[in-house]
Amino acid sequence: MSIRARLITLLLVGFAISIQGCAGLVIAGGATAGAMANDRRTSGAYIDDEFIEWKIIDVLYQDEQIDEQTHLNATSYNGIVLLTGEIPNQEMRVKIHEKIRSIQGVRQLHDETSIAAPSSMMSRSGDTWITSKVKTAMLTDDTDMGARTKVVTDKGVVYLMGTVSPQEADKLTDIARRVGGVQKVVKVFEYQS
Repeated sequence: MSIRARLITLLLVGFAISIQGCAGLVIAGGATAGAMANDRRTSGAYIDDEFIEWKIIDVLYQDEQIDEQTHLNATSYNGIVLLTGEIPNQEMRVKIHEKIRSIQGVRQLHDETSIAAPSSMMSRSGDTWITSKVKTAMLTDDTDMGARTKVVTDKGVVYLMGTVSPQEADKLTDIARRVGGVQKVVKVFEYQS
């Protein structure tokens, strides 16, 4: 069975369960549909990106050494994977790159990891707080670009992903830079004319 067929089957099973009264699945399905409605990707590309993220987690954490010695986050947008976190050494970084590049649908790997011990939960919670503040600032702006932009924060560095025009990229970057706690903003955008 193809990947797309498996995902469609999974979605249909989820729908079947949700119509039997599971409010959580209805809410999650509604949130996903809402996110997809504001996204410039096709619904197929959106689902492909979700699958790529799940597959990366599965492939990497089946390796006991990677599981125990790293802290990694993988975010996919149109097959462009942003990898953040901490890796103990260059040899493991090469191994991780090989595993990610072998995943169907990965077009490009943008590695922003550092060679270091895994970050603390305190640091990660600070990054989550910064991401929330950046998303809120974007969503309260007069445009709807924030709903179409993925925001990832690692060690105070904010990464912006999405399909935008150069003018939108500049505006989103400016919004993110003005948020307290942001050390730097990195654009990982795909540009449309």
